[in-house]
Amino acid sequence: MSPTAPTLTDALGRPLRDLRISVTDRCNLRCTYCMPGEIFGPDYAFLPREELLSFEEIERLARLFVVLGVQKLRLTGGEPLLRRGLPELVARLSRLEGVQDIAMTTNGLLLPRLAEGLKAAGLHRVTVSLDALDPEVFGQMNGLGVHPDKVLAGIEAALTAGLGVKINTVVQRGVNDGALAELWTALRGKAVVRFIEFMDVGNHNGWNMSQVVPSSEVVAQLSAAGEALRPVAAHYPGEVAARYVDAQGHEAGVISSVSAPFCGDCSRARLSAVGQLYTCLFAASGFDLRGPLRSGESDDELLARVRGLWSVRRDRYSEERGELSARHQKVEMSHIGG
Repeated sequence: MSPTAPTLTDALGRPLRDLRISVTDRCNLRCTYCMPGEIFGPDYAFLPREELLSFEEIERLARLFVVLGVQKLRLTGGEPLLRRGLPELVARLSRLEGVQDIAMTTNGLLLPRLAEGLKAAGLHRVTVSLDALDPEVFGQMNGLGVHPDKVLAGIEAALTAGLGVKINTVVQRGVNDGALAELWTALRGKAVVRFIEFMDVGNHNGWNMSQVVPSSEVVAQLSAAGEALRPVAAHYPGEVAARYVDAQGHEAGVISSVSAPFCGDCSRARLSAVGQLYTCLFAASGFDLRGPLRSGESDDELLARVRGLWSVRRDRYSEERGELSARHQKVEMSHIGG
């Protein structure tokens, strides 16, 4: 297997640069826009442990994706911190030559216990979900009445450990859109806050366009609450968040998958906890890599398989979203981590 390879691009000329790896389908919250409690209740059948990719299998697949051009790895879930021994996986991935960044998306509840070990293992940064500071609103959105102070404690633990921190806030009209400036003001000195348009991920979150707050409206609301925000350039091609700063240089981001889709720059592949490769967040189905892996395919055979799948990729769901397409069956976000 060659340690380097020519740039791999899909059918629309988009390179493969980012791999998001789900390590579990389980979560300790029931956020209404991801894993609503009426669907993911006490009797919901989560994946048995033997079906999950082992750390060795994840490491091997990640190494192959790096050969094909991936530079950034992100661990997701479900809630990734529920996967036992996660620092071991981070340490394995941090040793892969060519990996420039290892991040994690988490609800933050277990960070007070795990942040220091994850940093020591090689994790660079975390993105923490926090949708409101009001306990009633946040408790409603997370589905279990969990207090925002528990997430704030996780954020503090990550910062103390030396991890980079970003905050993700999903915005829903009539739910939490009235207090975005409060959240931004409280956290802007500690972390970048990114406001995400409510998206039609999965099949059970009750999405409708009337609940989408366009990012332009979010920026206007933040500016009205203080000094005007001004746009700044992206850090790199394909960055999903449009960046804004206030007069002090505090940064906010908006992710506009609905009102201003960014499919044209998408360089992200997603690997589910059971080894399904998804080439779009809104895909209806994935491609099995666990089966070939466990049946003994060589590295070169697996590389050829992934290269073939990516080279014909034409996904651009958000640009094509319409009344009909928004209702088609999609993989659940809890399986591929958003």
